[in-house]
Amino acid sequence: QTPPSHANVVIIGGGIIGTSVAYHLAQMGVKGVVVVEQNKITSGTTWHAAGLMVTFGSTSETSTELRKYSKQLYRTLEQETGLSTGFRPVGFIELATDQDRLEEYRRVAAFNRFCGVDVIEIGPKDIVDLFPLCDTKDVLSGFYVQDDGRVNPVDACMSLAAGARMKGVQFLEGLEVVGVTSNRRSLHSGSIPRVTGVTLANGHTISAETAVVNCAGMWARQFGELCGVNIPNQAAEHYYLITDTLEGADKVDPNWPVVEDPSSYAYIRPEGSGLMVGLFEGKSAPWHVDNIPRNFSFGEIEPDWERMAPYVEKAMSRVPATLNCGVKKFFCGPESFTPDLGPIVGEAPELRSYFVAAGLNSIGILSAGGIGKLLAQWIVEGKSEMDVTGMNIDRFHPYQCTPDYRAARAEESLGLVYKCHYPYKSKETAREAKRSPFFDRMRSQQGAYMKDVSGWEAPDWFGEPLDPTGNPTNSMSKLGIQPSMTVAEQTFGRAKWFPLWQQEHQACREAVVVIDMSFMSKFLVVGGDAGACLNRLSTANVDPDLPDEVNPAGVITYTQWLNDSGKMEADLTVSKLAEDKYFVVATDTMHRHVDTWMRRHFGGEEKGDNNGLTPKHVHVTDVTGAYAQLNVQGPLSRELMHRLVGGAAGDLENSQFSNQAFPFRCVKEIAIGFAKVICARITYVGELGYELFIPTEHALHVYERILAAGKGLGLTHAGLKALSSLRMEKAYRDYGHDMDNTDTLLEVGLGFTVDWNKPEGFIGQEAVRQQKQLFKDHGGLSKRLVQVLVLDPSPLMYHAEVLWRDGVAVGYIRAASYGHTLGGAVGLAMVDLTHAGRVVDKAFIDSGKWEVEIADRRYPAKVS
Repeated sequence: QTPPSHANVVIIGGGIIGTSVAYHLAQMGVKGVVVVEQNKITSGTTWHAAGLMVTFGSTSETSTELRKYSKQLYRTLEQETGLSTGFRPVGFIELATDQDRLEEYRRVAAFNRFCGVDVIEIGPKDIVDLFPLCDTKDVLSGFYVQDDGRVNPVDACMSLAAGARMKGVQFLEGLEVVGVTSNRRSLHSGSIPRVTGVTLANGHTISAETAVVNCAGMWARQFGELCGVNIPNQAAEHYYLITDTLEGADKVDPNWPVVEDPSSYAYIRPEGSGLMVGLFEGKSAPWHVDNIPRNFSFGEIEPDWERMAPYVEKAMSRVPATLNCGVKKFFCGPESFTPDLGPIVGEAPELRSYFVAAGLNSIGILSAGGIGKLLAQWIVEGKSEMDVTGMNIDRFHPYQCTPDYRAARAEESLGLVYKCHYPYKSKETAREAKRSPFFDRMRSQQGAYMKDVSGWEAPDWFGEPLDPTGNPTNSMSKLGIQPSMTVAEQTFGRAKWFPLWQQEHQACREAVVVIDMSFMSKFLVVGGDAGACLNRLSTANVDPDLPDEVNPAGVITYTQWLNDSGKMEADLTVSKLAEDKYFVVATDTMHRHVDTWMRRHFGGEEKGDNNGLTPKHVHVTDVTGAYAQLNVQGPLSRELMHRLVGGAAGDLENSQFSNQAFPFRCVKEIAIGFAKVICARITYVGELGYELFIPTEHALHVYERILAAGKGLGLTHAGLKALSSLRMEKAYRDYGHDMDNTDTLLEVGLGFTVDWNKPEGFIGQEAVRQQKQLFKDHGGLSKRLVQVLVLDPSPLMYHAEVLWRDGVAVGYIRAASYGHTLGGAVGLAMVDLTHAGRVVDKAFIDSGKWEVEIADRRYPAKVS
């Protein structure tokens, strides 16, 4: 077909994701959608996908809903298009072969049942009845979903394409897109450019009025690089084996379920008269870290028998009959994986109207229907109705696209798919990419166990200094902690370092701690319009009048940023340091989201465009690496700060840190030793405390002064485990964990941050006002974030535990920790009674019998 010159939406890539996005855009009534495929539809990785259609396995509500929707779409699409998707609900069984996997799957099963997945736990005999060739001698349990199963990837893709064509979508095959066009040259300084179209290899240009969508699969990264868009997915070798025909007593029934056995790195399903044995080996092989060959369509990779032989033998031993059967095909093809095993979806922070759906980590087929619907809504409406904090493209950073990083992390990512998903496990590859100035001191001299925090090395908990040979001191040995255990010991129960965590927690409640928070996202916002621009984004008044003094104190304000629907976009603090100087601090996971949100709202549109925003005198600078951050928290923190600046011990009444001189929310530049430091009095742990933002070059100097001042006060180093348990006891929120983009300000209990009297208001104000009126009219809201305390001190909560009231499931734990002061596991859960037509008010909370389901047991709980 002749390419058009103009389109509404141009989609690059004709695999299962691209066709699904096209189909759902068409379903939403979008006209002028064009899909450009460099070869043939399905020719990338879709054609060789195994086609599992499984809804069991995730503790993400978004991921589970995407799977459920996809399965239903594949079930019914033929009625619309006349083309079968090949969906066969033959069933699915997940095998648990050790106690840890049994614990994991029971937790997952409880959550999946809450989400509407009909999963049941079955015994070894039941498994053999369903799949007679399966060896179950080491199997403890199976988790069975009767109507999960298989889909034919090519047929599903073709059916989606047919449905899209029926509503006017144009597919162009055999045409390569070699670049995009944008309005970059016509912008005011500081504005984010907008994509305007695509350029084909033959020189033809297709303008795109609404969006360009990168669904290029394993080519997505290098295509994104053409216009500066960061997409850190990396292809790796992915294997499956197809046996010869199994005959006689071993004859295969095509209606046997799919069996997944992560302990053997394998999934197994009927394939013709034999079996398919798919593999997710523990350590994978990245493929073409440089660039994926452009002409690699319907391509295969030469299998590495030597590397894969141990994995193949282990996998086939689950069905011993395959060990005595010939191999019809040992297939190796590329599959792309992301640094955190989450998909890459959303509008690129570098280029407006440039959307991405890629990096599906081998769950592209079973998620494609849902991903297509989600992204289509995002393109049309500017936002998604689902929680996208875990998949938004803006969570990634440019360094994650470097070849060395991708190569290192890809080796681990594929293998993590089938490893036991322990709650506190940190990635082990591509580490030490970002280190605070305190890294070496805290690790070697304080015994810090480091975890990966958005690429930063941050102390999770502290042991004791290692001796000169690198071994733990005697007290750590008494706890059973060995050097290898800081990496290898994983559990769903109490780890050996649990008492160390408890000590740090108690030290903050009773004395004083220092916490390295250098990983926090920090931005300097300056200019004559900076205050007004930030105030427009913020629910609170972040631009108050400052005292008219030569060196006035500033003010730090806790606030949220909302979209025009009143839904959450960020949760942060803004410090006004001067009339034209502001310091914005946000959580590490929202670094680029916060940065992009500011730039999109502060920048003007094209020059001469009277309908666009007027260019503002405001500049945003990312200073995350320029300032180290130490939080000094606890009831003795004022005494420590007083001594830190030379004050006499105990003389707090005349101290520059007295409550009168340095009240709550005050922020000042202070001198510590030879350094000038931004000091804010604020807390995230519910105790008196201060946050110190230290120029990186002075960081160690200030740290040494803090340690010296803390002598005699019981100063303790605390890690992120303690930070989590301390904040959870006080029910302090964390956006991206217990709050997300589907929540409103009032639902998460943060309405107190709103300043209704700001002259210019804030984005989303009208939506908040309307919900506030609903609250008044009905005496409450149908959704509310609540704190949950398990009354039994033994069990631990992590995430996705189901919350019950009077025998009815009403929500689930979004984030949790252990309340060492409260004496039990504590978390935050969103109770949602929307479908019940009730409100979550105090009477509802106080009158019910509350329980939390942890694995296969319910525990009494207190809700507030």
